Amino acid sequence: MKRIILFLSLALSGAALVTAFRSAAVEEFPAEIIKFKPYAGNPLFAGTGDPKTWDEKIRERGYILREGSKYYMWYTGYTKASGNDMKYLGLATSDDGLKWTRHPENPIHTTLWVEDMCVLKEGNTYYMFAESKDDIAHLLTSTDRISWKDQGAIDIRLKNGSPISKGPYGTPTIWKENGTWYLFYERNDAAVWLATSKDLKTWTNVQDEPVLDAGPEKYDAFAVAFNKIIRHKGLYYAYYHGSAFKDWREWTMNVAVSRDLIHWKKYAGNPIAGDNASSGFPVFDGKQYRFYTMHPDVRVYFPE
Repeated sequence: MKRIILFLSLALSGAALVTAFRSAAVEEFPAEIIKFKPYAGNPLFAGTGDPKTWDEKIRERGYILREGSKYYMWYTGYTKASGNDMKYLGLATSDDGLKWTRHPENPIHTTLWVEDMCVLKEGNTYYMFAESKDDIAHLLTSTDRISWKDQGAIDIRLKNGSPISKGPYGTPTIWKENGTWYLFYERNDAAVWLATSKDLKTWTNVQDEPVLDAGPEKYDAFAVAFNKIIRHKGLYYAYYHGSAFKDWREWTMNVAVSRDLIHWKKYAGNPIAGDNASSGFPVFDGKQYRFYTMHPDVRVYFPE
């Protein structure tokens, strides 16, 4: 009888472990950070539509940072018909993340082409990692969110210390942990690489192979680029846009999970936002994550 009881106990323990493992697998992609529905009031923000203004149109990845009860959104504006291909940096603010007001000093930076920005605040300094002309990533810094100083092109090296090959490296996405800065970047949107730095001056590839490739899934077969990293319930999540088309005529928003920032697993239910949604990322509003997409206008999605 004791042997039977022991056998049943072990069997039940084994079943509990299987259930736990299955539950853990499901929780790799919890609903609160991947299941979103569009807000009825979309779009929230767009270009003026006036060719006489600097931001007749907006483009690429803007970035939203919530501080206290206020939202700050940096965005890229341009005038389509002017013949001037410069892309300027603008700022808009909001009390609820829904109604936005353009800053009266816009554009707030005019000496450098700025787009595809990602902003992280450390101490009293704001660090903006952004794509500049020819898809070259730059670092800009500010102490007031408005006045930005260009610190120059980001110096990325191969694992052996040699400079990466010439060509574009853009859509920089940043994460910082335990004194190390992690920079995710794409080259021609073909794949995503990871480089790290301690001093913000020299960045070295963790590996010279991508950490995320395009495909083989159809929805991101021809382009991938990270937009934001978050940490949720002990795991890292990368929100990225991808395209199923060689000419990138349509985009979708997708997510991948990692335990170490290097090895990423794509969500089997991708895409999490379609309808040509691009340049999207979650923002915690104090209670939950809401999801914003930034191109070709700004839209928000709330948890289902």
